[in-house]
Order: sequence, then C-alpha cells, then structure tokens
Amino acid sequence: ELFYLSHKLVDLYPNNPVSWFAVGCYYLMVGHKNEHARRYLSKATTLERTYGPAWIAYGHSFAVESEHDQAMAAYFTAAQLMKGCHLPMLYIGLEYGLTNNSKLAERFFSQALSIAPEDPFVMHEVGVVAFQNGDWKTAEKWFLDALEKIKAIGNEVTVDKWEPLLNNLGHVCRKLKKYEEALEYHRQALVLIPQNASTYSAIGYIHSLMGNFESAIDYFHTALGLRRDDTFSVTMLGHCIEMYIGDSEAYIGTDIKDKLRCYDFDVHTMKTLKNIISPPWDFREFDIERQTPDESGIVTLETSHQRKSTDTSRLLEETFEIEMNESDMMLETSMSDHST
Repeated sequence: ELFYLSHKLVDLYPNNPVSWFAVGCYYLMVGHKNEHARRYLSKATTLERTYGPAWIAYGHSFAVESEHDQAMAAYFTAAQLMKGCHLPMLYIGLEYGLTNNSKLAERFFSQALSIAPEDPFVMHEVGVVAFQNGDWKTAEKWFLDALEKIKAIGNEVTVDKWEPLLNNLGHVCRKLKKYEEALEYHRQALVLIPQNASTYSAIGYIHSLMGNFESAIDYFHTALGLRRDDTFSVTMLGHCIEMYIGDSEAYIGTDIKDKLRCYDFDVHTMKTLKNIISPPWDFREFDIERQTPDESGIVTLETSHQRKSTDTSRLLEETFEIEMNESDMMLETSMSDHST
C-alpha cells in the first residue's frame, strides 16, 4: 500500500517533498535499501530544507547501519527545524546511549520527557539509562509507568514492538531479586516474540540463580538451538550441568541396598556408608567463589543465597547484561523508529 501510495504521489505531486518522503519511507521499511531511501529522502530535503520528518527518516537510514555520527547530524538538523517536537531529542538520546554516553543520553531523554511526559517510548528510554547507571528501583518505576501508559491506550493485546520493555522489566526484577516476577515478564515477552534466544537465556539465567539447574539447562539448550553462537548460554549451560551433577546424589542400586540391609546397620552407619559410596558435594556448601578462574575453569555464578557477591560474580552478571542489552537496544532502536 505504501509503495502504491508513494508512487502515486510522485506522479501527481512531483514537486511536493511529501511525495519523495513517502518513497524514502517505503525503501527504509523494506530493509537493506537504505541507500535508495537516502536518495529519495535527500530529494525531499532538497525541495524543502525545512521539512523535518524527512531529516528524521534520513537519520534512521544511518542509524540502522550503526552510523551514529551521521545519524545524529540528521537528528540535530531535525531538532532545529521541529521546535517543540520531542522525537528528535528521543532519537539523539538513543544514539548517545548506543555509543555508551549515558550522561548525554540522559540529558536528551530528559528534554524529550519535558516536552512529552506521557510518551511511553520516552519513559522506557529513561528507564534504560537508569538501568545502565545501576539504579534498579528507578528503572523499575519508569518501566512500570511505561507499561501502564501502554495499557491505558486501550489495546487488549500488547504489540510486539513492546517486547524489549517486558524483557527489560524482567532484567530489572532479576536485579532486585524478584525472580518470580522476572520470569513472568520474560514469559510475556516470549508470547510477543517466541523465537528470541536472548529471552530464553534470561529465563535460564534466573532459574540458575534460583538453583533450578534442570530447568536452566532446558532453557539454555533452547537458546542455543535458536542461536548457536550464544557464548553466554554455552558458558552457563556447562556451569549448570556441572552444578546439577554435583547437586544430585549418586544412585545406589537395589542389590547394594539389599546387601547392606542384611547387616542391620543403624541410621548413622548407613549414612556413613552412603557418603563413602557417594561423597557429598553440595553446591550450597562448596565455596566456588574463592577459587580463581584458573582453578575452577568456569565463570562464577551469583546465587540468591550468597551473602556477598565477589568481583568475579559481578563480572559474570555485568557481562551477561551487556550481551542481553546489545540485542535489546537494537530492538529498542527499531521500536522507537515506529513512533514517528
């Protein structure tokens, strides 16, 4: 429909920038046609230099290719032309966030929020910055506010572009050790986009923190089935398998039990013999954190019952957040693109 409409506009109004803007939007949305999109969007800005929407779309064509500087240049031009519109500020903040400049990102998100305080897209991005700054409570507040605004719109079913919001709520709940809530948000995200490997990795990670290694193994297997080069899932899968084996007692066959029973041992003696046959190795007592990485051969896992997280356990979780957030931020960029 957009293809037909845009070419019809070009035929009828060749000197109107809206006609060429429509053609550029078509090529931008079909994917892998960014060069074509820029050609037509440039035509629109040539006809009218002050046409702000064309500059925003022009910035999008660079943003999807991770050309952050050129994207921001286009967004800054749009910001000068579209006074009172929050979208250029939002997109500039997104680009700064993607280049790990959280302070500048926060500044532009704040400006966007002052113009459009009810926009859930802006609320979501403010929450992302709070999450990156380690302010879990503030991040949770902004994410929940954004979710409430979406529900207030009146849609019975949440559209799939809000899947990153649900996953981010899961991440922040995990940080706050609200594991059951975190699992619920990730499951809701799976309903929207069922084949997202990062979501399965997140669920598996939460199960491992809860000590449910069998469930964690299943979810990491699923994640690897969807994305075989997921290094985090590979590492965690091996770790969970090791912990699951160590957490399970060896099976004593019935023939051994029968032989032992004939001696009529007391309970204490039976327990002693059982420990000889199957030496105890309880994950909860094994102080794996005090091992160096060279000794253990695995990255340490932060658990819910540990009193204190060491630098290595924090490094594991931070590494996981970076890997999870890379895919989420890519989705957030495309999600914000739809708000134009």
